[in-house]
Amino acid sequence: MTVSKAQQKATAKYIKNNLDEIKVRVPKGRKEEIKAHAETKGESVNGFIARAIDETMQRDKEQQS
Repeated sequence: MTVSKAQQKATAKYIKNNLDEIKVRVPKGRKEEIKAHAETKGESVNGFIARAIDETMQRDKEQQS
C-alpha cells in the first residue's frame, strides 16, 4: 500500500508532537528472539517493550511499599 506524502507528513508531525523515542540496543540475534516472543503474545516489538517497562515499574513500586 502506497502512502501519500501528505500522510507521511501528518504521521511525522504526530510522532514529533506526541511521542518520545528511546533507542534500545541488544546483542546480535536477540532482536529476532524478542520479535518472535512479541508475536506469540499478539504484540509488536514496541508494544511488548512498553508492556515490559510498565509491568516492571509497577512491580518495583509495589516492592517499595
